[in-house]
Order: sequence, then C-alpha cells, then structure tokens
Amino acid sequence: MGIFQLWGAFSEPGRCYAIAQPYRAPRAERWKPFASVGYWPSRRVRSQIHFRLSREKRPGSAVLLRIDDQTFQLLAGGADAWAPDARADADILSAMRTGIEMTIETRSTSGTLVRDAYRLRGAATAIDAAAIACAGRK
Repeated sequence: MGIFQLWGAFSEPGRCYAIAQPYRAPRAERWKPFASVGYWPSRRVRSQIHFRLSREKRPGSAVLLRIDDQTFQLLAGGADAWAPDARADADILSAMRTGIEMTIETRSTSGTLVRDAYRLRGAATAIDAAAIACAGRK
C-alpha cells in the first residue's frame, strides 16, 4: 500500500499490517527483526502489536518495550513478543502514535543484552493505512 517515512503498510488476503525494521539491532543471523501492528478482520483482531526480536530470548527473561519515557512489559516466546492483552495493545499503540523512538530489550539465550531500536516517524500513518485497508473486511 505504501511506505510512510520509516514504516510500510501492506494488505494481503485476510490481513493488513504496518511494519518497520529497527535502525539499530544486533547483526541479523537467522531472521530479520521487525515491529508490526496487525489487523485480521476474520479473527476480529485489530491493532495487535508484534515484535520479531533480533535474537531468541533466554527463557525467564523479561522483555521490555520503551517508548520515549513509557515502559511496557511484553509476553514473549522464542524470538517473538506481544502485548499481554488488548488493553496493553491500545496503550502501546497510543504511545507509538505520539512517540519518537521505541526500544525493545531482553537477554538472549547466550545471556547477552539484546536491544532493538526503532524510530517512529511514519508509524501513525502506516498504522492508519493498514486499519483503513482492512476496515469493512470480514
């Protein structure tokens, strides 16, 4: 659908999403990290936050998302992280819309600190484009 500064918006059968790559992260190994906001109309899922971490997280390690001066704890498994519930999705989305930068961090399976950083320029527009593209779909 389009690239909006540092974020892109895409529409596929059954889903729409806004997505960005980090501007600072450990060098990619097995996969590329990303941050996304997704919509799945058939599942009645709207504004779901999802992160693919640059490294698999260590079991038991917290995953923290910082957007400017706000901090959110995420649920994670392997190399993926999400908000714990729809209310947290909404709070994170609100912070993303007005924020400048977000950083997600955890410990990798080797114990090293993993920190992926994203700039939020264009995020609100890309998120809106994805939402509009999936509006009215079932």
